[in-house]
Amino acid sequence: MTIEGREVIVITVDDSARIVGTADGRYVRRALGGDGKPCCVPFHAHEMLAHEVDRGAVDFAGVAVREARWDDLEFERLRRLIAEAGGRGDKSLVELSDLEIAKALGVVIANHEVSAILTGALLLFGREDALRRFVPTHEAAFQVLRGTDVEVNDFFRWPLLRLAEEFIARFRARNSEEEIQFGLVRIGVPAYSEVGFREALSNALIHRDYTRLGAVHVQWSAQRLEINSPGGFPPGIRLDNLLVAPPRPRNPRLADAFKRAGIVERTGRGINRIYEQQLRYGRPPPDYARSTGSDVVAVLAGGPADLALVRYVAERDRAQQGLSLSDLLVVSELLRERGVTTSEAAALLQVGERDARAHLVSMVERGLLEPRGAAQGRSYHLSAGVYRALQEPAAYVRVHGFEPLQQEQMVLSYVDAHGRITRSEAADLCQIDSEAARRLLRRLTARKDLIMRGRQRGAYYERQSS
Repeated sequence: MTIEGREVIVITVDDSARIVGTADGRYVRRALGGDGKPCCVPFHAHEMLAHEVDRGAVDFAGVAVREARWDDLEFERLRRLIAEAGGRGDKSLVELSDLEIAKALGVVIANHEVSAILTGALLLFGREDALRRFVPTHEAAFQVLRGTDVEVNDFFRWPLLRLAEEFIARFRARNSEEEIQFGLVRIGVPAYSEVGFREALSNALIHRDYTRLGAVHVQWSAQRLEINSPGGFPPGIRLDNLLVAPPRPRNPRLADAFKRAGIVERTGRGINRIYEQQLRYGRPPPDYARSTGSDVVAVLAGGPADLALVRYVAERDRAQQGLSLSDLLVVSELLRERGVTTSEAAALLQVGERDARAHLVSMVERGLLEPRGAAQGRSYHLSAGVYRALQEPAAYVRVHGFEPLQQEQMVLSYVDAHGRITRSEAADLCQIDSEAARRLLRRLTARKDLIMRGRQRGAYYERQSS
């Protein structure tokens, strides 16, 4: 390749599935040095373990802790959680002995007697002093913020089941609720969905990287609920496939225990539940945009809910015409953006354009959407019936049918603001196809409101000079 005027040889080496050492037995990894240049730095043992955990070769909860004792564990909380889970938990565990529970969850090595206690046993059932000694990276914090002031700032080194129970109890104590009524039915609209919080909290505790120092942070404020977990997304999980990627828990034993305790969904689709709950209660979907390679940050928006949308979703449920998560995503997007194309819907739903188009057509057939334009210029907006149900009939007029005079005024206002406009910009502005935009611009040039400059693809329109 030619780089800065010089020819260099570029050699691409595929990633190895295993950790590789040098011929003389040294283990190093590539990194950026303090001067910003690539260099080799020592690859320490704890970093090797983190690498193996990240790629799914090692379950950190399955690492033996030889110094741990059976007396470091207590199991009664699991039995109580299952009993209180309302059928979500695995009731077969309740009647088992402590050792049988540990063996069923795969957190001990035992035949007739325990030969090794695994890290998962300590994380799930360990006493606080044992966790401090054997899993010093484990910590969780519950913080309440009021502006820049920190009203509550509590840190814990408790076992995960106890932490989940404590944090959910604190959530319930602070979570306010308002009621709306339609007909004889009353609906509670909480500040934050308990189901959504439970799933987001469990994800942070289950999927965090326990080879890294740092605490799981739950930060509560009036406008947002933020959950921060050390360790980035597992390999293969990205912001653009969160909803569709197969479940890949970083710590499978912990994930199984939380499901069998009845704390989380047994389907492994907790992210989808978080999205659904946010949207059903009239709020934006969760925001993971601040996540990095070293942290996952989930932000659940609070503040005033869209009560009209909450009522509409509930009415659909009563009529046995409930909205799916994909429906809710599209409806929520259109309430903000007024129009969506097939490619935009594909990115929103995290599917290919063919599947997105099929779903949009399905929503048209069910009376939720109406198409506008043709072929590549086609977009979709909410139907008149949906806007009526949402008590926003005027919004339908704004997005559906601008009269020619209104379209002309929009184009002229755009030119006044930006100096010029192209045919594609006029089509996008007025949500019409390219041919309709051509006719619109032709009318304005015929009246000498605009004048065309350039030719063919390079053509643009600006104000007629006086």
